[in-house]
Amino acid sequence: MSATGEEKAHGTGSETSSTDQVEIYERPRGWRGIYYHPATQVCLVGVVCFMCPGMFNALTGLGAAGQVDATTTANANSALYSTFAFFAFFSGSVHNVVGPRVCLLLGTWGYSLLIGSYFATSIHPGAGDFVVAAGAILGVCAALVWTAQGSLMMAYPTEAQKGTFIGYFWAIFNLGSVVGSSVAFGSNFNSTANKVGNGTYIGFLILSLTGVVLPLFLADPYKMIRTDGTRVTPIRHPSWKTEFISLFVALYTDPWIVLLFPMFFASNYFYTWQFNDYNGALFNIRTRGLNNFVYWTAQIFGSFFIGHFVLDLRRFRRRVRAFLGWSIVVVLVFAVHLWSYYYQLTYTRVSDPPTAVKMDINDPGYPAHVWLMIFYGLLDSMWQTTAYWLMGRYLAVFTGFYKCFQSAGSAVVWRLDAVQKPYMDIFISTWVLAAAGMICAFPLVYARVKDYTEMDDEAL
Repeated sequence: MSATGEEKAHGTGSETSSTDQVEIYERPRGWRGIYYHPATQVCLVGVVCFMCPGMFNALTGLGAAGQVDATTTANANSALYSTFAFFAFFSGSVHNVVGPRVCLLLGTWGYSLLIGSYFATSIHPGAGDFVVAAGAILGVCAALVWTAQGSLMMAYPTEAQKGTFIGYFWAIFNLGSVVGSSVAFGSNFNSTANKVGNGTYIGFLILSLTGVVLPLFLADPYKMIRTDGTRVTPIRHPSWKTEFISLFVALYTDPWIVLLFPMFFASNYFYTWQFNDYNGALFNIRTRGLNNFVYWTAQIFGSFFIGHFVLDLRRFRRRVRAFLGWSIVVVLVFAVHLWSYYYQLTYTRVSDPPTAVKMDINDPGYPAHVWLMIFYGLLDSMWQTTAYWLMGRYLAVFTGFYKCFQSAGSAVVWRLDAVQKPYMDIFISTWVLAAAGMICAFPLVYARVKDYTEMDDEAL
């Protein structure tokens, strides 16, 4: 039996504890079997994000988006995440009407617009307002992209594959940042300026425009069959009104859910200090490029490790895996931030070294500093993978709220950076929120993660 939708069945998946009423379909063979394989489609979604969000991350990771003045970038990112936080509530409704492929088509062009605005600013330094406006537009586009990405990534794997598939996606997505940062590093290796050249922006722009057309090659989700023979039912996101009602009902029936909100808020908060206030503040442009490269490379290994070898390790019960993943992230949060605190004591925004004396890859103190970037990459990927793993099991209905709180946190901290708040203040708030997010999540993880998937969890 093929995967073309000719069957007249209503099987909804295999993640429930009972398979008595789940119909099994025969998967296609040959090249169709490869193309319609869930792993292939998740990897294709990863390639889309490789080209668009991946290039954006590579540019942001350079500190000040490769520019000298970090204020414009901070204001653009604050505008970006403000609109993202707002439209995260409505992107699910758009997704329900047009589907994930159209959402990706509509959303990816915003990344090209922002990269193009930085290129324009590199040529005409007075075009800062264009960058901020492009950031605000990208916030709307990014809400569509990540809504579509989340729905496909949660719908295609079986229960046993979710951590692994998240790891696949995260690895490919971050490979885009690795490629982008390597381009920035190589093209600016001999540069004595403190910003990237125009050729770097042109390369990023071409790659992001390629990502705009890639969603056309994704398979129709309604023709997909999972590896266990169950038909994929693409996630239908609740409307903004339903999501607010669902949140009220959830908070009324289980108030402990509010303990996840600090984790949501903190999940992108730490980027500002890492990229602008550490990488952008201490290092020259070629060293910033190398730091960016190792940071995103570490993310590939971190996401695959915790997804495949911890969260989907079948020799342990699901609750054990949940607590093991949580524990690893908590240890990294405190270890990495203690290390960072030692460095943050050595400089302030006022004493930010001028371009001529910024740290270079040949300086004797550089190896220890670059290892911090590596561990930050590991922490970020493990945090995000664990968060998606948890939401994919019992809080998928709150994906919109996750993106909203995540973006709200980013908007706040980027604005704090734009108004020149002290580095130490931003760092301490980053550390406190990261630690509080994981500690507050523990009681809910303890109460809600079970060794099986209940019908109620999937229906939620």
